[in-house]
Amino acid sequence: MARTSQLLHPQREPAPLRPAATVLLLRDGPQGIEVLMTRRATTASFAPGAYVFPGGGIDAADAQSHGMATRRPRQSDLHLTQAIAAIRESFEELGVLLARHPDRSWADADDIAAIDRQSPPGAFAQQCQARGLTLAADQVFVLAHWVTDRDLPRRFDVPFLVARMPEGQTPVADETEQFEPSWVHPAEALARHAAGQFFMVFPTIRTLERLKAFASVEAVLQACAVNDEPLWTSCPRAGWLAGQEARYMEHEPPFGELALVTPDGQIHHHLDWQTELAVPLLQNLQRLTAPNPGVMTGPGTNSYLVGDPSTGYIAIDPGPADPAHLQRLWRAAGGQIKAIVCTHSHPDHSPGAAPLQALCTHKPPILGLASGPSSRANSRFTPDRALADGEKLVLQGVGSQGDITHTLRVLHTPGHAANHLCLVLEEDGLLFSGDHVLNGSTTVIDPPDGHMGDYLDSLDKLAAACVSGGIEFILPAHGYVLGFAHQAITQLKAHRLRREAKIAAAMQALPQGSLQEWVEKAYDDVPPRLWPVAARSLQAHADHIREQGLLKND
Repeated sequence: MARTSQLLHPQREPAPLRPAATVLLLRDGPQGIEVLMTRRATTASFAPGAYVFPGGGIDAADAQSHGMATRRPRQSDLHLTQAIAAIRESFEELGVLLARHPDRSWADADDIAAIDRQSPPGAFAQQCQARGLTLAADQVFVLAHWVTDRDLPRRFDVPFLVARMPEGQTPVADETEQFEPSWVHPAEALARHAAGQFFMVFPTIRTLERLKAFASVEAVLQACAVNDEPLWTSCPRAGWLAGQEARYMEHEPPFGELALVTPDGQIHHHLDWQTELAVPLLQNLQRLTAPNPGVMTGPGTNSYLVGDPSTGYIAIDPGPADPAHLQRLWRAAGGQIKAIVCTHSHPDHSPGAAPLQALCTHKPPILGLASGPSSRANSRFTPDRALADGEKLVLQGVGSQGDITHTLRVLHTPGHAANHLCLVLEEDGLLFSGDHVLNGSTTVIDPPDGHMGDYLDSLDKLAAACVSGGIEFILPAHGYVLGFAHQAITQLKAHRLRREAKIAAAMQALPQGSLQEWVEKAYDDVPPRLWPVAARSLQAHADHIREQGLLKND
């Protein structure tokens, strides 16, 4: 975890969470699933005027009503309480009553008319029981778990539940909290929102985006019933993009960067890719992206500066020999570059090292690993000094809060290139991954200098380093900062092994097949325009498969 002293902004305690529950009432329509949505009052304290699903706060009485509800064998006490709260709220707001008679028939119009929608929460279940009704909590499933964004003044810890709309009932809004109940197809709601005609908040939008993938209500309920746990959990984060607030879930590329820069969730960080100015990520960390965007480089090569004015700086991956980029990098360090480290020798990483060194008054050493005979002509590189595996590069100084140290530990990680290395900023739990781990794309392994077996072994080494060193964030050479470092690495390896299994199957099915034929089978989920690049990694996988004797006829 990054040192508090190195954070860019004073930290603020997020607003406390309030337990709540909301329910998506679903039915099958001519065009697929339809969901019941209502408009919140324009005077509401939370999401005024937004189209939402019915729901509200969980009351103590909901937990005391377990005996008046049916439950599934695996339905936890918490999920039962949440289901009861959602049933109560959908009745209060829309007059929809998820309750059954002993013969399993749904509550009817007479039942709904007899029960006071404005009664206290504790009286709701008792009124149902008095009419011989049992709350159908066993028919209410957990779809998702949302925690309100840390930057908002009112925050809720809320499951998004799903249930089939009871037969024979018609929603009627209370005209106090909810208005205009309407059935809408998820895709239609999203299109109307995009057109500015159907305002929705972020969790509603993302839930509908996932809901539209299901063909029927039964498919949704079955998916939720598999583990009786949320299909996803999210507490989004926000930053600025193109001058507007933009929110992201945990699996989306900018999330990790926002978590690093503003851990308390305040909206300070700008996510626009640009090459003119260094982007501060911590007090002791800046990123400057080279102007070399492309299919292989994404938004460009990220050059990093580790350090501060009192310690001087270590430049990581100066990038291509672009004079303007190197001038900006030199100026961002105030000319105080103590060392230049190249994670590997590819042409978008190392050529800038020598001209950057020439800009400095006191010549900093160029560090890294020399390219080997297997490297391509445009990737030849010889550092001033080779870095040993486990070696530490230490910057020390005296800041406003006393002595300060920034320690970069070297990890040899061959695979993408034979001379690839990564760096760990020990005091802040950060991994500079070069091209070994990227954000938004998969690393190309291009033999002979690239080797898949070495690459997978190096992933294991990085995963172990995350555990032993408390590494939470990965700073790649291309793309935003990645969070959940250990998880990202283990998922990356799993992805590689799944791909390798597809390649082995293609090789087994077409033992005399060409590389192109194997690519078409093993990368059928990748756009054909990327197949020439994929073919390079396929060759590395094929070599690894043969080395391991994984083909049945080997």
